Amino acid sequence: MLRRVSNDRQAQPDGYEYAQELIDRGKVIADDRDAWSEHQPTAEQENEFIEARGYPAFGKWHLGIDTDAAEDTKARYTFPYGDFRNAHRCAILAAESRAGQYKHEDIRRAADQLHGMLEDAAAGPGKCRAPRISWRRTKRLVTMLRFWP
Repeated sequence: MLRRVSNDRQAQPDGYEYAQELIDRGKVIADDRDAWSEHQPTAEQENEFIEARGYPAFGKWHLGIDTDAAEDTKARYTFPYGDFRNAHRCAILAAESRAGQYKHEDIRRAADQLHGMLEDAAAGPGKCRAPRISWRRTKRLVTMLRFWP
């Protein structure tokens, strides 16, 4: 039986803002690009996290949502970026690449901004630090750019 893949993916402000907080606090693993398959939580770890903290907390570890999926399911949350302790560079890069590949532009932009924040943080203090931009402001800018001639 083939599983239908939803194209109705949207960026999730809670996940984006929480990722920004983690990066600001230095709760980041600066790993290699292709390490996410080894670092991502197992299904058992996800289930334990959901049991302990609930779906809203689980959702904060994802940059996207599938609006076709039921709210209290793991399928609702897409584009994970961390392991429930730290944001992972490899996960953010994977989300950026995959969102671009499947044309989920809002999610790709969010991952791109987080990627920039990671690079600036790695450059050290006093270097070009990306400004922290709220999700609502980013969404407004994206909407305005869509109508730019």
